[in-house]
Amino acid sequence: MTCLLLVGALVACAGSVRDSIRSIDAGAVGAPAVATGKPAPADAFLAALARHCGRAYAGKIVANRPEPATADPFAGKALVMHVRGCDDPARGLRIPFHVGDDRSRTWVLTRTAGGLRLKHDHRHEDGSADAVTMYGGDTVTPGTAQRQEFPVDAESIALFEREGLPASVTNTWAMEIGPGDRFLYELSRPGGRLFQVEFDLATPVEAPPAPWGAR
Repeated sequence: MTCLLLVGALVACAGSVRDSIRSIDAGAVGAPAVATGKPAPADAFLAALARHCGRAYAGKIVANRPEPATADPFAGKALVMHVRGCDDPARGLRIPFHVGDDRSRTWVLTRTAGGLRLKHDHRHEDGSADAVTMYGGDTVTPGTAQRQEFPVDAESIALFEREGLPASVTNTWAMEIGPGDRFLYELSRPGGRLFQVEFDLATPVEAPPAPWGAR
C-alpha cells in the first residue's frame, strides 16, 4: 500500500510540473517580460527622442514658480533645444539647450543597466567646465515611453553642498515627449519649486551654433 501511495504522489507531481510549464508557455503571470516583445520604457523613450536627431526646436517657459528672487536668466531669451549628439542613439543623446546667446548648457542622456541617466554639462565660452557641471541623476522607476524622471544622485548632492547650493539637493528632473508634438524639460523640488520649458516638435527651427566646448 505504501508503494502505491508513493507512485501516485510521483505521478501527481509530474502532472503538476507539466501544467506549470504549459502555463508559462501560454504567457501566465510570472513569465519573463521579454515575451511581450515590447521595448523597455527607457529604450522607447530614447527612440522617440532620437527620431529628432539633427533638428532644433524653439521653446517657451510654461511654469516657473515661485517667481525668481533675482534676475531670471531665461526671461526674454530665445530658448532652443538641439538634438545633436546622435552617434549612437541606443546608448544615449546629447541635447544642447541654448538660452539666447548662452550656449553653456547640454543635457546628456545615457542608457544604464537599470534605465536612463540625465546629466547637465555646463561649460564656459572657452570650453572649460563650469564649477557646477555634470550633475543630475538616474531613473529609479521604469517610467514610460513618454515620461522619465531623474531624482538627484549622491554625486550631485555632494557637488551642490560643496558649491553652496543647498536648495538643489532635493532636485528631481523630468523629460516628456509627446503627445501633441511636444517635448518638456522639468525641474521640481518638494518645497513647491517647479520649472518647465516646453518645445514645439512640429516646427523645426534653424539649428544654432555648436554648444561651448563641443568637438
